[in-house]
Amino acid sequence: MNIKPIRNDQDLAHAFAQLQAVFQAEEGTPAADEREVLVTLIEAYENKYYPIEHAEAVDAIIFQMENLNLSRKDLTPYLGSASKVSEVLNRKRRLSLPMIRKLHEGLHIPYESLIH
Repeated sequence: MNIKPIRNDQDLAHAFAQLQAVFQAEEGTPAADEREVLVTLIEAYENKYYPIEHAEAVDAIIFQMENLNLSRKDLTPYLGSASKVSEVLNRKRRLSLPMIRKLHEGLHIPYESLIH
C-alpha cells in the first residue's frame, strides 16, 4: 500500500487511479483495506474543496415533482390550498413544520433539503 495525502487535483486523479485498481477487491484483503483508506481520503478532499450544497427546499420539491410527474395540484395535500402551493413554489411563503413533515413522509424528500 503506497498511499499519500491528497493535496491537489493531480493527487486526486492519482488516488482515483489507485482506487480503480482495488475497487472490486475482496473484503478482508489488503487491497480492500487500501480501497477503504483511498475512499476516505478522496471523500475528505472532495468535501473540503468541492462541497455539495443541500438543495433549497423549493428546488427539492420541484425536483421530486418532476421525478414523480406531479402537478401543483398534487401538492395540496402536503402544503394546503392552491394559493399556499403557489406561494411556496414562488418562494413567497416558508414551509411550516407540518408541511415539512408531510412532504418528507408523503414525497420522501429528505428533511435536510426541506429545512434549509
